[in-house]
Amino acid sequence: MSSVEAVHDLSTPRGRRAVIIAMCRRRQRPGSGSSLVALKERGIVMHWPDVSEALASVEWAVVGAVATRLYMPERVTADLDILVATADFPRAEERLAAAGWERTGDISIGGSTWRSGAGEELDLLHSDESWVRGALTQAAQNRDADGLPVIPLPYLVLLKLRASRTLDIGDVARMLGLASLEMLAEVRAATARYAPEDSDDVDALAELGKLEWGEQTWD
Repeated sequence: MSSVEAVHDLSTPRGRRAVIIAMCRRRQRPGSGSSLVALKERGIVMHWPDVSEALASVEWAVVGAVATRLYMPERVTADLDILVATADFPRAEERLAAAGWERTGDISIGGSTWRSGAGEELDLLHSDESWVRGALTQAAQNRDADGLPVIPLPYLVLLKLRASRTLDIGDVARMLGLASLEMLAEVRAATARYAPEDSDDVDALAELGKLEWGEQTWD
C-alpha cells in the first residue's frame, strides 16, 4: 500500500478521489490528450433508444457514460442510464413495462435494469436530491445529436463525484478540462451549493483535465 493510500479511506468516494488525484498530479504532463479535431470527425459512435414516448408523462434525463458525449469525446459503454425523480420511479417502471421493456434486476444505488425486445439495455436510476427536479427540467432543452435529453454538466459532475469509480473520476477530469470558463463557473457554483465538501476536488480535476487537453475546447 502506498503512503497516499494509507492516509485515505478507499471505501469512500472522497478517499478514492484523493488517491487518484494525488497520483495524477505527480505524473500528469501538459498536452497529453488526443486531437479533438480527429475525435469530432468520428461523430457519434453508438446510438441509443429514445424512450420519450414510453416515458411521455415522466421527466427524465440521460446520465452516465452516454451523457458525457455531450461534453467530451464519446466512449464505449454497454447500456443507457437514465435518471428520474424518486417520486416518479414507480410510474416510470410501469410505463417501461407497458412499452414492452422487461425488468431484469435491481440497482444497489437505487433503480432497476431493463431490456427491450431488441436486446437494448437500460438502467433506470432515481434520486431525491433537491436539485433533481430542476436538472430534469433543464435537460429537456439540453439535447445531444441523437435528440436525447441530457442532464446539464453541473449535475452530471455531482452524480459522478458521488459514484467516484475510476471511470467516473476520469470522466469528470476530461469534461471539466474541455469546459468553457462559464460552464466551469456553473459547475463550481452547483458543487458549492450541493456538495461543498467536494469543491477542492472539482478544482483539482479541472486542473488535471486542462493539462490533458492543453488549449483544446469542446465547443
